[in-house]
Amino acid sequence: MSTCKITKSFVDKLVLPEKGQVFYRDSELKGFAVRVTTGGSKAFVLEKRINRKLKRITLGRYPEITVEMARKEALKYLGEIATGIDPIAKRQQAQAEMMTLWQVWQDYRKIKCYLKDNTYVQYEMYLNGELKDWKQKRLVDISKDMISTRHGKLLQSHSPSYANTAMRVLSAIYKFAKNQYEDNNGLSLFPHNPVERLGQMKAWAKEPRRQTIIKPKQLAPWYSSLQEMKFNTGRESHHVAADYMVFLLLTGLRKNEAATLTWSNVDLDEGTIHIPDTKNKVPLTLPLSDVLIAILNYRLQYKSNEYVFPSKKTGYLAYAQKALKYLNETSDIKFSFHDLRRTFITVAESLDISSYAIKRLVNHKNGSDVTEGYIINNHDRLRAPMQRITDFFKENCKINMDDYVSR
Repeated sequence: MSTCKITKSFVDKLVLPEKGQVFYRDSELKGFAVRVTTGGSKAFVLEKRINRKLKRITLGRYPEITVEMARKEALKYLGEIATGIDPIAKRQQAQAEMMTLWQVWQDYRKIKCYLKDNTYVQYEMYLNGELKDWKQKRLVDISKDMISTRHGKLLQSHSPSYANTAMRVLSAIYKFAKNQYEDNNGLSLFPHNPVERLGQMKAWAKEPRRQTIIKPKQLAPWYSSLQEMKFNTGRESHHVAADYMVFLLLTGLRKNEAATLTWSNVDLDEGTIHIPDTKNKVPLTLPLSDVLIAILNYRLQYKSNEYVFPSKKTGYLAYAQKALKYLNETSDIKFSFHDLRRTFITVAESLDISSYAIKRLVNHKNGSDVTEGYIINNHDRLRAPMQRITDFFKENCKINMDDYVSR
């Protein structure tokens, strides 16, 4: 680095380097310099040790700022450093404080790109819904009092689960910001999470666990209404959704696990399906009962893509809510997709199937159960329990195997 007095005429006469960049240090103000690059850029910088580390602060480009302006800016920074202020951290903090909730969410999506699509859909449902008026607010402007007030209002207009989840979405974004944005000293630019107020005040709403199932006496009318929807509404989506719902009932799978099932994970010769991506991250292989094999052979005749339950819009049956609503209305039996899983588990327990077999069928883990860790289950050992469960539903739903023969 050359040393000389930096003036306007000096900067104007600087020759561009053949490659890289060259620094010219001022002979009068220690640390003040001009940087010249091959591309023709000339910028003023200040180099100074801050917290025992040599740091470089870019003051501005020439001729956007003059030599005199840059020198004054350098003196201002040197004054801050002399009083113990880290100007780089101060600048980073100022930039961070301008970030809005929506801007941080966009970074969240880019960096946490490995999450399931449904997670992003759910987050944006809240951000574009009850939290819409906060999207353009600076993250630092959302206070603990605002969190408490909004949570209270949501409890008045929505369920406890909805109100809590909206706040959990915000909390997740704040936790991301805390870990993602740091100053040059490694300190978080967003150290405070206002949603923590709810925990400190024990204000999280109690969420009563749903206990709803389709009762045995309701299964026959439910299945009859489902078949009516399947064949008489004329909607292809209803045709697919009907088989999908029976599949959920007879497997106990979570809705997305079944919806994303691909033909490559179906082995009709072996009589199994494989779910590689589950909620607890433990892959699951399930044996198939006679009705399940019939459903899959039936769906195979309508194969249109890689998914067992296809959709023209999304590839797989990502949105079956319209079919669910239709069946709720026409059958007069109110149920959710997760109620089908609860019904499966309830029936399995009523048939005195061992708790270990049930856990394996529905892919539940119990880390505190030492004995479970010594029991090795494979899908062949689960085949008999799976068929017993299907036989119960076959009898109570009045399922006819001819229902799954192409018409």
